[in-house]
Amino acid sequence: MGEITKVGVVGCGLMGSGIAEVCARAGFDVVVNEIDTDAAAVGRARITASLDRGLRSGKLSQDDRAAALSRLTFTGDFGDLADCQLVIEAVAERLEVKASVLTALDKVLRSPDAIIASNTSSIPIIELAALTQRPERVVGVHFFNPVPVQRLVEIIPTQLTSDDVDERASVFVTTSLGKTAIRARDRSGFVVNALLIPYLISAVRMLESGSASAEDIDNGMVLGCAHPMGPLRLLDLIGLDTAQSVADSMYEEFKEPLYAPPPLLRRMVAAGTLGRKTGRGFYPYDK
Repeated sequence: MGEITKVGVVGCGLMGSGIAEVCARAGFDVVVNEIDTDAAAVGRARITASLDRGLRSGKLSQDDRAAALSRLTFTGDFGDLADCQLVIEAVAERLEVKASVLTALDKVLRSPDAIIASNTSSIPIIELAALTQRPERVVGVHFFNPVPVQRLVEIIPTQLTSDDVDERASVFVTTSLGKTAIRARDRSGFVVNALLIPYLISAVRMLESGSASAEDIDNGMVLGCAHPMGPLRLLDLIGLDTAQSVADSMYEEFKEPLYAPPPLLRRMVAAGTLGRKTGRGFYPYDK
């Protein structure tokens, strides 16, 4: 097994850009794949802005910032990922989108030892691994938003994931990236979202029923339970479309009513009011 020196990241949205940034800051050469040049430009700008914040806060030096940017390459061609020892997909939380990425990676990765990792927050990893000719090389590596700040990563092996892939993924996350890893069984929602999503959905149902205002719900959990952020503001940060996709995936697997997205959440997603990334969710934001 070769050492991981080159990492691929597919998708450069909120999660993909954060993953690419922390990998570049850790000293890896990073190839970022996006759907087109416009999306790649937005992703590069997002990473640059994050590095600039680190520079202003004193967490990064000018040399660190420049070095991280120099390690990033952007491409629209899956073939440019061929030499990566590890590729992390961070595309939209929809099975068909992730499936197309994994089948493409399966065809282009040259090394039989290359690892394909999914950043899915809810889709069972085996459903993705089974689409490839190398299911033993597929593992879940679930980061949390914002990736440069959040220390936690869930490692999710399937019943087919080889022991060496499991170990290498864990070492990469903990030793190379300096994150804290927890292990999860391969079930929809894993550990964190299996606990978090019912709580967030309950807050939406409370607002929908008129039992309390958004501000009072959030203040209640922040001031009454010492949460750093209220559930509705957290939904705005996560993205309402992502939260709905996670809830749908969990409901599909378990058929438990507590996982079902409430009508208000579905209406807001249909209206395109997805939270911070669109400038409006349960609260208004400057885009």
